[in-house]
Amino acid sequence: MLEKLLTEQANPASAGIDTLPTEAALRIVNSEDRKVAEAVEREIPAIARAVDAIVAALEKGGRLFYIGAGTSGRLGVLDASEIPPTYSAPPEMVQGIMAGGEAALSRATEATEDDPAAGARDLLARGFTSGDVLVGLAASGRTPYVLGAVAEARRLGAVTAGICCTPDAELSRAVDIPIAPIVGPEIIAGSTRMKAGTAQKLVLNMISTTTFIRLGYVYGNLMVNVQPRNHKLVERARRIVAQAAAVPYERAAELLDASGKSVRVAIVMARANVDRAEAERRLARVGGRIALAIGSR
Repeated sequence: MLEKLLTEQANPASAGIDTLPTEAALRIVNSEDRKVAEAVEREIPAIARAVDAIVAALEKGGRLFYIGAGTSGRLGVLDASEIPPTYSAPPEMVQGIMAGGEAALSRATEATEDDPAAGARDLLARGFTSGDVLVGLAASGRTPYVLGAVAEARRLGAVTAGICCTPDAELSRAVDIPIAPIVGPEIIAGSTRMKAGTAQKLVLNMISTTTFIRLGYVYGNLMVNVQPRNHKLVERARRIVAQAAAVPYERAAELLDASGKSVRVAIVMARANVDRAEAERRLARVGGRIALAIGSR
């Protein structure tokens, strides 16, 4: 059965890649990689449905969980780990669960991916509830560990999504929102860390970035939730305030100090010409969304 999976097929484009000069081999890899973005583009409607469901859950106090094994699991953990430094969101808000635990992040332990009960146990160990959202990651769409976790999430009544790279996959049939960028056979047959991994990474980028845009963690295209905890971040915060509020850098530094080191508050203070207390009140009333706070009274 495994040999019938698209992700396990041999790719005719790279059939003789082992005999080619370096540059020619790289051109084949690059040519195949160009297909990934197009495959992801075809899944945008499904990705949008997933984002809307995730935003709705997070606005009610829920959390987002990624779960996977091997490359897929590592990509989920990577995306989750980048949320706190990028958006200053609490680390429990977006979590990545990896088959085999932390040890499997740096050393492959593929045996754990064959146990569906382990997936369910690992999910429940994080306190997963019906108010959370689970995104299962499996390039083949058939990983038992992931399917076990999805089944448990469905049993609890939670929203589930799945990201795979195989047509009509078991994972796609098991979740509420299937996302399946079909990238075709890999350059090296079965090496799903390549095109399939790239596709999953692109989808994860889209999900997490757009989710936090929708939640108000971004103003324009600026990272306005940055916490100025070291010299580099202080400089970044001042530049963001200067750009967002259209004020000189020196004034941005003053506003940041007066705001209690809050980029959001500093921007509202400048744009709405209000003091810190009023800026904080406006932001609290509109869930931290700067654009709404500027226009509110």
